Amino acid sequence: METPGISDCVATACTDANFSRYNVTLRLVFDIFGQTLQTLWAHKLRSFLTMFGIAWGVGSLLLLVGLGEGFRSGNRKQFDSIGENVLFIWSGRAPVVQGSFTALRQYYLTYRDYEDVLRECPSVGGATPVISRNDIRAVSDYFQASGQINGVLPDFKTIRYVPINEGRWINEMDQQQKRRVIVLGDETRRTLFSGRPSIGSTILLNGARFEVIGTLLRVGHGDNNTQNLKNYIPFSTMHEYFPPLNAGIDLDVISQINYQPKSRALHETAKQEVHKIIARNHGFDPNNLDSFDEWDTVKTVDQIGKIFDAMNMFLGSVGLVTLALGAIGIINIMLVAVADRTKEIGLRKAVGATNGNIMFQFFVEGAFLTMFSGGFGIAGAAALMAMLSKVSLGDGFDPPKLVASTAALAIISLGVAGVAAGVYPARRAALLEPVEALRKE
Repeated sequence: METPGISDCVATACTDANFSRYNVTLRLVFDIFGQTLQTLWAHKLRSFLTMFGIAWGVGSLLLLVGLGEGFRSGNRKQFDSIGENVLFIWSGRAPVVQGSFTALRQYYLTYRDYEDVLRECPSVGGATPVISRNDIRAVSDYFQASGQINGVLPDFKTIRYVPINEGRWINEMDQQQKRRVIVLGDETRRTLFSGRPSIGSTILLNGARFEVIGTLLRVGHGDNNTQNLKNYIPFSTMHEYFPPLNAGIDLDVISQINYQPKSRALHETAKQEVHKIIARNHGFDPNNLDSFDEWDTVKTVDQIGKIFDAMNMFLGSVGLVTLALGAIGIINIMLVAVADRTKEIGLRKAVGATNGNIMFQFFVEGAFLTMFSGGFGIAGAAALMAMLSKVSLGDGFDPPKLVASTAALAIISLGVAGVAAGVYPARRAALLEPVEALRKE
């Protein structure tokens, strides 16, 4: 047999020493956690109230921000059901004399306005004219309904959100041949056919027979049926059978122009270009914004986003203040613990415990209190949001969502609060002199 060398013996001894040191450290950590739990259990009510403050702060922060995010998401979906980055402009009223705001004249958008916008506005990515009427009654073989009838070009679908459920959308042949075909909104389909097949059926629009070639998916939330009552026929057919009412003597009048900027960042530039075209064609100053009847969904979405950002900042600040108050509560309970265990600290230091040992023990207690109660608050908020996800909160509201960035902020704040709650009381405990500590009852 080979006799082990000196180097082998040294290596074995070092390994045993490291293993022994590891066991001692692990035992020390378990002892500290055991003492922490014993201390918390000895003062159950005080510990519960302190931990409840931290859990409430974290949970309320996550829940409030989650509710705000659900509201933001619900509103975004409502705008998505209209179309992406869509701007609308309608006929309006302009001063009869430049600079006068008392005498106004009505002007009407025309098909020429649409063509000029499409041709002369470099920042406009797409545009489409619309003729709308709300006074047309639709009658099927079963029921009758009144909804909005819109005359649109085939490219309307590229600008607005009109998801096909069954059948097809209006095509170029429908437009060119002025076909009497219609695409029904979901609510109109339900009213006119009530569970019966609609594709291929015919309905009467103010006595004129139209074939149903398509139906749309339901859009929006709950009982908000405005979008679902809209129906679409070819623009040329609408112009011939149902032109706009009370629109003056011009035969090319349209109800509105829907258009999109080439990019979201260009929406203001696109709007100014459209203003110049409309003002030039109808003889008024493009800088007179009161002369335009329009809706910029991009601007509206940005404004709503700023409101939600401000709300999240406010709620986050409230949550952080609550966390800070909870941390102060933990610092207080740890200082009380130091005062209650002064004699124990003196005994431990008298038998060889170092300042580092004492400081580590109380630091772990403060950090444990903070992180455990914070984790409970996060879990409670997540569970409550999961339950709310199964409840309808109404139009424009999505279920609350656990926001990852807010959860990360809460965890970081908990870490800071845990350090603050643990370090100061731990330092107070570590600096106690053994003799002075033992003299206290």
